[in-house]
Amino acid sequence: MFHKILIANRAEIALRIIRAARELGIQTVAVHSTADANSLHVKFADESLCIGPPPSKESYLNIPAILSAAEVSGADAIHPGYGFLSENAEFAEMVQHSGLAWIGPRPEMIRMMGNKIRAKEAMREAGLPQLPGSDGVVGDERDLTRLAEKVGFPVILKAAAGGGGRGMKIVREREQLAQMYRTASAESLAAFGNGDMYIERYIERPRHVEIQIVADEHGEMVHFGERECSVQRRHQKMLEESPSPALNDKLRERMGRVAVDAMKKVRYNNLGTIEFLLDERGDFFFMVMNTLIQV
Repeated sequence: MFHKILIANRAEIALRIIRAARELGIQTVAVHSTADANSLHVKFADESLCIGPPPSKESYLNIPAILSAAEVSGADAIHPGYGFLSENAEFAEMVQHSGLAWIGPRPEMIRMMGNKIRAKEAMREAGLPQLPGSDGVVGDERDLTRLAEKVGFPVILKAAAGGGGRGMKIVREREQLAQMYRTASAESLAAFGNGDMYIERYIERPRHVEIQIVADEHGEMVHFGERECSVQRRHQKMLEESPSPALNDKLRERMGRVAVDAMKKVRYNNLGTIEFLLDERGDFFFMVMNTLIQV
C-alpha cells in the first residue's frame, strides 16, 4: 500500500482520486498552476504544491516540475488521472526511473497501444478478430488503391497515431481515395506529428461497444462488463449505456472472455478499455485499446 501519492492532474479528476485515497488511508499531494491555487482539489488534498503558471505546458505538462514536486513532498507514487500526461510513456518511464511507483499501465503497454497499427498487430497475434484492411501502414497511393479494391468500398482511412476522429476519412468511391488520403494524412501529421495511415472496411451502421478490464501485477485479470457507446457526434461519444442492448448473454460472455484472454497474452497491467465495433450481423472486431485509467 502506498503512503502518499502525488496527483498529476486537476479539478474533478483529482478530487475523485483524493476521495478514493482517503478511503484507503493514503495521503495525497495536489499540484496546481497559479490559476488553480484556490481550486477544490488543492483545498481537499493533504498537501499542495504550485508547479507553474496557467498554461498547461508550463504546469500540468511540465514533467521536471511534477517530478520535483514528488521529491519535495516525499510521495512514493504518482497517479496521472486521465488526460494531460496519463498516456505519455516517456513520463511513466521517468517516474519509475526516479524510484517512484507509477499508478498506471507499464510504459511499454502505453507505447504499444498508443500506436493503432502496433496495437492491431499485437491484438491480432493475441487472437482478437479484426476488420479486413491493411496489415500495417499504407505505403503510398498505389498501395492504397490496391488495398481499397481488395477490401471493397466503402473503406475508412485512419491515422496510426490518431484519436477523437482526427485523421479519419470515409471513402465511398475510388475517385475520392487519393485526395482523401492526402487530406487525412496531412490532418494527422498536423495533430499528432505522424502522418501514417491505415485502411479498414467501413461498417455503415456499427455498434460501438467497450469492455473495461482490470489486471494486477500478478497476472490476475477480470473485466467489468461492457458499455454501449454508439451514440456519437463527429466520432465523439455522447452517451454510454450499460449493459448494451445490442448484446445477448452468449455474445456478452464471448466478448468478455476474448478480451481478457487477449490482455493476458500481452501481459497487460492496470486498467484499460478495449473498444469493439459490431456489424449488422453481430460480429465484433477489435478497434482500439485505451490505456486510460478511469477515476
